[in-house]
Amino acid sequence: MELQPRTVGLAPAELHLTASAGVAPNKFLAKIASDWKKPDGLFVIQPEDVDAFLLPLPVGRVPGVGKVTEGKLKGFEVQTIADLRRLDSPTLESRFGRYGVRLYELARGVDESQVVPDRPTQSISAEDTFERDVPLPETELMIRKLAELTWAASRKESRIARTVVLKLKTAEFKILTRSHTPSSPPSSCEELTAIALSLRERVALGPQQRFRLVGVGLSNFLDREDVSAQPALFE
Repeated sequence: MELQPRTVGLAPAELHLTASAGVAPNKFLAKIASDWKKPDGLFVIQPEDVDAFLLPLPVGRVPGVGKVTEGKLKGFEVQTIADLRRLDSPTLESRFGRYGVRLYELARGVDESQVVPDRPTQSISAEDTFERDVPLPETELMIRKLAELTWAASRKESRIARTVVLKLKTAEFKILTRSHTPSSPPSSCEELTAIALSLRERVALGPQQRFRLVGVGLSNFLDREDVSAQPALFE
């Protein structure tokens, strides 16, 4: 089962938030399955259905295949995962190095990555999708609500987060992130909210741009004794 690690999901029905989950034979497939019914739903891939589900997908759905890699694969006439499967391991390795071997395995639904339970928190976030695409100024109310959720979840951690992250998804499904690490960690929900709102000023796409999703997160978790030794950092 693949869920967004440490993504806030406190009483979704009561808070009118959505959550999605995927269940599959391995982490790679579960990740794709978790995206399948976003923003709200459960999708299960049975072992006997792996090929039927996987092969028709665009090759861009494979983790790590960005625009550059996708463009290179198109040079081999690879558009789908079924096309990718037709390439042998030596060919992929010669073109993409060690990642080529990974591509060969993923095209066959093979992923030996282990689920690591109880690992230290790396990030906490809350996000939600608007009922309609909205301009940037109209994201403020949602940012405030999500900051409250993120702050409440962070209070359960023994470690301290230093970095505030704002995530936005445009109407064209482009994901933007802006982050800031202040000289001292946010000490209140109000401070977290103020930083998250200020990060909107670093999004310069014009007043005509519309957004479909917003998220607020905390990352860069450190042990309390290590926090004072860390310098200020802007990302």
